[in-house]
Amino acid sequence: MIAVGVALVLVGAALLVAEAHLTAGVLGAAGAVSVALGVALAIAGAGGGLAVVLAAGVGAAAVTSLWLVVATRKALATQALRLRAGPEALAGRVGVVRRWSGDGGQVLVDGALWWARPSWVDEDASLREGDPVVVERVSGLTLAVRKAEDWETLW
Repeated sequence: MIAVGVALVLVGAALLVAEAHLTAGVLGAAGAVSVALGVALAIAGAGGGLAVVLAAGVGAAAVTSLWLVVATRKALATQALRLRAGPEALAGRVGVVRRWSGDGGQVLVDGALWWARPSWVDEDASLREGDPVVVERVSGLTLAVRKAEDWETLW
């Protein structure tokens, strides 16, 4: 009975780790139940009384459930993060004009040079070399940019 309890604890721990990586919900619940039952069986097999078995089982269930709640919240929080790689992640970033002539040029954003065009045509707001710009959208390998406001360049 002790061996079955230890095996259930190990299987439950493996299910909790799998839940942390997959966030399915079912694996974590099964892991919490498995750990609680495993602890109860191991203590009962070792000759523990009913009060000790119940206390240990409830305590193990509480700890694994708390861990499951924390792990699930962290996993769900990472899904809401903004993209950090690729062209799609450039929207909203601030860059600097390196070369501009007429209706297009090159801007430096996050250490890379990109072809850019103005996001809208405004005769009064022509871009010059050294002007800070904000990326509004990405179309292929060309960025649509606008001149950055003063508050956007404060770091």
